Amino acid sequence: MRVCFQLQVKQDRLEEYVRRHAAVWPQMLQAISDAGRRNYSLFLREDGLLIGYYETDDDEAAQVALDADPRTAQWEAEMADFFVSLDGRPDQSALRLGEVFNLESQMAALVPTAD
Repeated sequence: MRVCFQLQVKQDRLEEYVRRHAAVWPQMLQAISDAGRRNYSLFLREDGLLIGYYETDDDEAAQVALDADPRTAQWEAEMADFFVSLDGRPDQSALRLGEVFNLESQMAALVPTAD
């Protein structure tokens, strides 16, 4: 499962947000991995638009695992103030974007099946 999400970083916190993500706490990195998220990336535009992407086998289970993991609480609490109009934890409150195109999926559909 591929998951893409959107958040808005406050303009006056952009530099600090980038600095903090240059060296995420090792225990937070491990918690994300242990929850089943992989190929996780964040992309930030100059105006604060943040797009995140990750892959997981079960996104609901990953959310539950992160919510229950004590390693994530302090990181999420500190990150919450970086975002505009956010109710709750950033990993739980981000706007999810629907996938409308995936190259690999469409290329796989072009491969003829053996009958």
